[in-house]
Amino acid sequence: MKIIIKTTQIELTPALKEYTEKKIGSLGKFIKKIDAKEGVEIFVEIGKTTKHHKSGEIFYAEATMELPKKVLRVENSSVDLRAAIDTIKDVLKQSIQKYKETFIEKARMVK
Repeated sequence: MKIIIKTTQIELTPALKEYTEKKIGSLGKFIKKIDAKEGVEIFVEIGKTTKHHKSGEIFYAEATMELPKKVLRVENSSVDLRAAIDTIKDVLKQSIQKYKETFIEKARMVK
């Protein structure tokens, strides 16, 4: 699994890069078979939404994963960037499990 990280209006520090790769990389165990066959890429974008918020900085995280027959896309905004990354990881995990139920399990039942 290949993780591609893009930042907007923030600097990608080594600690932030490591945190993102660790959290999103943990999803690899759910797509082992798919990744072995086709090589899955995950595009992650993190950054600040705008500079004009009165209540402080608002961060966002987006992730797009292309799987056979399906594109999974998740986004979240939060006051804490790490919380936004954690949330997209959890939602992606649920989406992957639903994908496996619909496409992979049904294919097994047909055979």
